[in-house]
Amino acid sequence: MKQQSKHRTPTRGRADLDRLSRISDKAVRDSSPPELSGLPHDFWDSAELVQPVRKQAVSLRIDEDVLAWFRQNGPRYQSRMNAVLRSYMNARSKGRARP
Repeated sequence: MKQQSKHRTPTRGRADLDRLSRISDKAVRDSSPPELSGLPHDFWDSAELVQPVRKQAVSLRIDEDVLAWFRQNGPRYQSRMNAVLRSYMNARSKGRARP
């Protein structure tokens, strides 16, 4: 049986919650981007944790020019493609799109 390391490095997109819980409020403030400096003190008081929707890996054939167009706009092109498909799905389910 493979033994798992106690101190695993989080995979991309996964937070190291143990490390984050040890960081002081001052360290968080010092590392925050300038655009967050003007937030009211109680800004996060009513924040709610939103779990991301689980994705399923699929193999999909896409026209070369369509794929190139999404890729040329930078990283996370697959997420943008998913957003376009979701928008189409939502429009179709509400009866706004023509068949």
